[in-house]
Amino acid sequence: MTTPDRSLSVSDAMLLAKGALEGIRIKVVGEVSEATIKPGYKAIYFSLKDAASVMPCLMWRDAYDAAGVRIADGQLVEVTGYFTAYAAKGRLQFQVRSVAAAGEGVLRLQVAELARRLEAEGLMDAGRKRALPLFPRAIGLVTSPRGKAVHDVIRTLARRYPFAELVIAGVQVEGDGAVAAIAGGIEALGRVPGVDVVIVGRGGGSYEDLMPFNAEAVARAIVACPVPVVTGIGHEPDTSIADMVADVRASTPTAAAETVAPERGDVARRLDSQERLLGRALSHVVRDAGHRLALVAARDVMQEPSVLLAGRLQALDLAAGSLRAALPERLSRQDETVGRAGEALARRGPLLTGRHEERVADIADRFLSAGGSLLEDAERLAATAAARLEDLSPLAILGRGYAVCYEEGGAVVRSYAQASSGQRVRVRLGDGHLGCIVEDTGPED
Repeated sequence: MTTPDRSLSVSDAMLLAKGALEGIRIKVVGEVSEATIKPGYKAIYFSLKDAASVMPCLMWRDAYDAAGVRIADGQLVEVTGYFTAYAAKGRLQFQVRSVAAAGEGVLRLQVAELARRLEAEGLMDAGRKRALPLFPRAIGLVTSPRGKAVHDVIRTLARRYPFAELVIAGVQVEGDGAVAAIAGGIEALGRVPGVDVVIVGRGGGSYEDLMPFNAEAVARAIVACPVPVVTGIGHEPDTSIADMVADVRASTPTAAAETVAPERGDVARRLDSQERLLGRALSHVVRDAGHRLALVAARDVMQEPSVLLAGRLQALDLAAGSLRAALPERLSRQDETVGRAGEALARRGPLLTGRHEERVADIADRFLSAGGSLLEDAERLAATAAARLEDLSPLAILGRGYAVCYEEGGAVVRSYAQASSGQRVRVRLGDGHLGCIVEDTGPED
């Protein structure tokens, strides 16, 4: 220990400070700035900063290479180490022992948690995933309209499968708003008639750049899409949640285009093979049908049609003979029956006729006696109706002193308002009519 009374050299003072600082090990999170990473240097130099302070740092090259992280200005990192003093310059600096991307570590944990939750729902099950169409009519593509991926897909489809229509949903694929844009593009292409498969793709980038494809909204849009979805996101090592839930995962956008589109040479070879198989199958069917036709033509019934009808024709002949033998005998018996019935009727005819005449005479007497009473009732009803009709007759009403006034055109004047002073009218009485001129009009007093 030193005391305030003892004076130290500058070197001793710096060594004292260096020893005190190096005993404190801490973790620091900050944004990289002023990074200097030059070949041949034994250490790399950079600063960590936040809103209020800047901290100079160094890290030995072997420790930096072992960390597997490549730092760059603007990157958020978490470093572990201790403060030290560089005596030759009298400068305080932080010596880094390990470094990790701070943001990426947190993001990876969040993505892993979401992946576990979606997997528990069954969204990543192989049984849920759909087979791709062999010959798609139209292919949808969700990607940036300005990125390299769109050109790779167009070029690949033009080379392999130029027969399909390509429908592109150009969307934002990174930054704020990218998640909603990608999910909306997938939903929009799923509603386009004729689109049989959708590619979701973008070129490579950092883990943070690919984060929109780890979003739950994008994953659910892929699952809800009515047609199969193929992903081609980033490069071969990159795997996102969108890749996990997609029906097929390809390593790159180019590989995704090759997955959905058969190579036209393969299509031609497949068609040739199908043509040969179809020809052989058709020849086999024709040969089989010809053989069966020959067997049918060789049957007796085809050579001599009477073989099929011989038994029925004989039965018909026997039935005709039996009918010819039975018909005269049956007619003879019926003639005898009719004769006997005629004789019986002749014997009983007069008796039946007398009885019927008595009944007819009795019915006629009853009808004549009832007819008189029916006529009397009818006459009474007619008289009553005539009297009622007479009471309702307009002529009878006129006969009691009433009159009807008509205009010159023949319309009945029902109100004083229909007539005016000086107007000619005709008045109908019970026994004639009067021609009149109206002098004045007015309501009833």
